[in-house]
Amino acid sequence: MQRIPFAVHAPDPITYEGVVGGVRGRPELSLVEESDAVVVVVVAETVDEQVKKVLRRLSRSVGARPVLIVSDLKEAHLLEVVECGVVAMLWRREARPDGIVRAVVAAAGGNGSLPPDLQGRLLKQVGRIQRGANARGLATATGLADREREVLCLIADGLDTSEIAGKLAYSERTVKNVLHGLMTRLQLRNRAHAVAYALREGYI
Repeated sequence: MQRIPFAVHAPDPITYEGVVGGVRGRPELSLVEESDAVVVVVVAETVDEQVKKVLRRLSRSVGARPVLIVSDLKEAHLLEVVECGVVAMLWRREARPDGIVRAVVAAAGGNGSLPPDLQGRLLKQVGRIQRGANARGLATATGLADREREVLCLIADGLDTSEIAGKLAYSERTVKNVLHGLMTRLQLRNRAHAVAYALREGYI
């Protein structure tokens, strides 16, 4: 098994040691410096401007995929943290070692992970964005090819690459190529960001 290089960004040494100690020795993970990490676990009480700055730095400058462990997250910040590059989130009160490992593995594989209650809140927010877009008369597919829109819709429904390929009768390579082309053209950082962009612009 190839170990995933990960790092932990925490607000204090006790929190840092708590997270690192909980997953130490897990065969899936290898603790490294932030600059060498594929995934960085960011622990925070809430999402303020400083936390968003850290998330953006990790995603854009370091090129890591942030996993956010947070005590409180306002609904208004859900799409913001996705746009900052976060691909998985855990509530701090529920962040057990197994859950942290699963989130890191999912993030390393390019998959998202949200607690069920956050999924519900995100869907409500998405619904409001879609209704607002429809009320403004935005064309739903402008700027995206049909198959890009189809792939993004299925990602938004929670399907992974193989499930999307089966649903659309594409190869997995084709699905990955569609996503790569879309994200490169629009300078999007990951699948969650692509879905958030498409929803915000009224494309899906």
